[in-house]
Amino acid sequence: MEVSRTHGTEDEYKQRSLSPLRLLRGVLCLLVLLSTAFLFLVYLAPVAACFLRLFNIHLSRKVTSFLFGIWLAQWPFLFEKINRTKVIFSGHAVPPKERVLIIANHRTEVDWMYLWDLALRKGCLGSIKYVLKSSLMKLPIFGWGFHIFEFISVERKWEIDEPVLRKMLSTFADRQDPLWLAVFPEGTDFTEQKCKRSQQFAAENGLPILKYVLLPKSKGFHACLEMLKDSLDAVYDITIAYKHRCPTLSDNVFGVDPSEVHIHIRRILTNDIPTSELEATAWLTDTFKLKDQLLSDFVAQGHFPNQGTEAELSLATCLGKLLAVICLTGLFIYLTFFSSIWFKVYIGLSCIYLSIATYFNFRPSPVVDVVKNAISLSKKRH
Repeated sequence: MEVSRTHGTEDEYKQRSLSPLRLLRGVLCLLVLLSTAFLFLVYLAPVAACFLRLFNIHLSRKVTSFLFGIWLAQWPFLFEKINRTKVIFSGHAVPPKERVLIIANHRTEVDWMYLWDLALRKGCLGSIKYVLKSSLMKLPIFGWGFHIFEFISVERKWEIDEPVLRKMLSTFADRQDPLWLAVFPEGTDFTEQKCKRSQQFAAENGLPILKYVLLPKSKGFHACLEMLKDSLDAVYDITIAYKHRCPTLSDNVFGVDPSEVHIHIRRILTNDIPTSELEATAWLTDTFKLKDQLLSDFVAQGHFPNQGTEAELSLATCLGKLLAVICLTGLFIYLTFFSSIWFKVYIGLSCIYLSIATYFNFRPSPVVDVVKNAISLSKKRH
């Protein structure tokens, strides 16, 4: 959802044009983000997400969350402090470090990135996971990161996705593990053409005709709720809107758009959501009907109700995490180019492992569990 330029002055909008300085700054930021992502992954992922996992999954997840959360914090720093995009929160003020399921509208290809701004403020940045289309796992470097963070990749065909989704969800049910699981029930980003198809389907089936969101698909949401409900603190219903234009990834990197991101949050207790699939489907449809009205009001007024629920992002926090990234990156560069050849061998083996593990969606099981399963299987045979 975007707001037309009439809600801001023409001069204000012109300030967001792609100047040579913005172009240079964006290229440098992208190179830094990609290179540091690569170094963090090849040096830290085999230890944090593979070796430690052989002994304790909970410890592995905590270490992975902490280390890679430091790197992820550079994105909100880029958005809010370097590009000076205003991120404005409204609705309910939510407590820190909850285990939550997030449902959000999907206006553009980068909606999911702005959830990091909220997660960073709540101390949950390294714990956020997404249900995303499987083709994104093929992205260079980032695909490795998605795998290490345990994102759930789907084909958007329920008969194929259901067993994969339920298997992954079963590993997230332990309250020991911090969790922010984000789902986009529309299943795809919003376009006018998709909206017309959604409205036609709604008219033919007696469903609400929505203007600013698509009709949600409920099976994935219901599976998440069914398998995680007892271990969740709440469900966050998040609605995202933009001024003055919906951004692309390049807009985010170069700081062209958006000038403002508005994030409205409704915190809903899991006990307030029905458990049966039929009732959960109706509840989700009603929720998106409310989102549609929120976005309609946003277009008319230029803001969501009850703004100002979150403070501005702390510059000290951002700089502290940036310093940690710089120090670790410096260490990795020294080990790679000025130390033993065995570190080059380690990098090569890390790349091979990450490529294979991501392609085959492989994660090692704890040794104790493997031994227990082997003993159990042996007893059954005898």
